[in-house]
Amino acid sequence: MRFGIIGAGSIGSIISKKLVKNGHDVKIADARGIERLEGKELAGTPVRVEDAIKNIEVLIISLPMEAMSSIRNIIDQVEEEVIIVDTSNYYPFRDGKIEEIENGMVESVWVSNQLGRPIIKAFNNLLAHTLENEGTPEGTSGRIAIAIAGNDLSQKQVIMDVVNELGFDAVDSGSLSDSWRQQSGTPAYCTELTKDELTNALEKANKEKASLLRDKVIERFAEEKEVEFSHKDVVNLNREIYNS
Repeated sequence: MRFGIIGAGSIGSIISKKLVKNGHDVKIADARGIERLEGKELAGTPVRVEDAIKNIEVLIISLPMEAMSSIRNIIDQVEEEVIIVDTSNYYPFRDGKIEEIENGMVESVWVSNQLGRPIIKAFNNLLAHTLENEGTPEGTSGRIAIAIAGNDLSQKQVIMDVVNELGFDAVDSGSLSDSWRQQSGTPAYCTELTKDELTNALEKANKEKASLLRDKVIERFAEEKEVEFSHKDVVNLNREIYNS
């Protein structure tokens, strides 16, 4: 398949590497300019953001929330049949407070509104280390799962197949309006769950508590900033707090 990726941070670059390893054609861009990619070790072809959207089947957007509006003019030029995937997560301390989200709008619904296009939500409920290192072949016992939300069932199935190919089970988490169930602060978020465990976690998510639990995790890291958390420590902390 032919992919474009806008965003060459940890998640975007890891997805690019895994796609290229699996034989896909990948172009990767930085929304701030191609010069930002100089000196970076990247899989895929570094391109200008305007070129990342050309002759592709899937466009993966891996940007901070605050940057979404800056690419609206680019997204307006994306062919209608292209599947657009959002990997973002909202953190007010990093993104600034977004009033609509603070007032209850689902994060990816807000992103879709900013971009002016329907989107699929995926790749947001795994830590970068998990995405890069913990993928396993289909059928492996204890295989970690990724949640995928969206309104177009055929587009969602394409992304679920990609997720499976990259080493993870895929769980249909519902419509885009249901994607809050895989946002930060929920039991499904960065807790390395199997397909059955993730399905249960999505069901027991609590929208009212999510932002409070998200902030509680951030506070815990801030309180213990002298402590060097291992990857497993982070997963366990997420499990402890997001299930409370």
